[in-house]
Amino acid sequence: MNSIKLIAAGLAASASLIAFNAKAEGSLNLICSADVVICEQMQGDFQKETGISVNMVRLSSGETYAKIRAEARNPKTDIWWGGTGDPHLQAAAENLTEEYKSPMLGELQDWAVKQAESADYKTVGIYAGALGWGYNTEIFASKGWKEPKCWADLLDPALKGEIQMANPNSSGTAYTALGSLVQIMGEDEAYDYMEKLNANISQYTKSGSAPVKAAARGETGLGIVFMHDAVAQTAEGFPVKSVAPCEGTGYEIGSMSIVKGAKNVENAKKWYDWALSAPVQSRMKDAKSFQLPSNKSAEIPKEAPRFEDIKLIDYDFKTYGEPERRKALLERWDREIGAKAN
Repeated sequence: MNSIKLIAAGLAASASLIAFNAKAEGSLNLICSADVVICEQMQGDFQKETGISVNMVRLSSGETYAKIRAEARNPKTDIWWGGTGDPHLQAAAENLTEEYKSPMLGELQDWAVKQAESADYKTVGIYAGALGWGYNTEIFASKGWKEPKCWADLLDPALKGEIQMANPNSSGTAYTALGSLVQIMGEDEAYDYMEKLNANISQYTKSGSAPVKAAARGETGLGIVFMHDAVAQTAEGFPVKSVAPCEGTGYEIGSMSIVKGAKNVENAKKWYDWALSAPVQSRMKDAKSFQLPSNKSAEIPKEAPRFEDIKLIDYDFKTYGEPERRKALLERWDREIGAKAN
């Protein structure tokens, strides 16, 4: 009987020790600006591997930047993972994020390291993906429409009310589209193009991937998105084909930043290093995320659109991530495009 009591006491002590250790690991407040499926997968994997409790919120990159800026005096967020690099660079320029040189930097692709260097190591590249669109092949076939291969093709009057893209104020995807068009065409010509395109836009969504999800469901004909988001819908079995524009296109460097004044900064660094590792990035494909990973040793999903197959512009991340440049472009978009939205 005494031995049973001793065993029970031992088990209780072990349970208390486990509970204490789990509590000692603490927590992490994360904002994830990628698709919710990969956000939840990474949240679960990190908690399982480290015992750190992750409080995760999914927000678009534009919304996240606004939140971090609004909370600068009393940060509620520790780390920001995912979303286009431009708002991460803007946050870095405004000293809203913390410098951190991860020991994983030596394992990363050059474009990921350059992203870190350009921001004085206040952000880092975690994945990359080219901008384009995905269209519903069944809708296009039934209407007898030609495949849109170029930016110019999206102005076809037949596509009136059949295109969705996100609002560049809330969406990093749409801001990348805005920045890309300005760099391809010149600023005045780009706004003239977007004003004409507006006639064919049915909705400016909050989320960058929402337009191609609507196209997949047959709610619209085409969504302007990152190509990997279109590929994800194809992988789900939807009749979606992805296109890289013939004139050339921009691309994103999805980024990660530690928030300045983070309450759980050591846990944020643990996430940072963990998220840059090859095994973690190789798992992204399991959540049907088909971006190009930043770790050189990570497995590239076979479905991922390859940069060598796409006409890419030399996207100027530093200039288009600067606060004043970004603010001016968005204000002009609001005046000339947003104000006339359908």
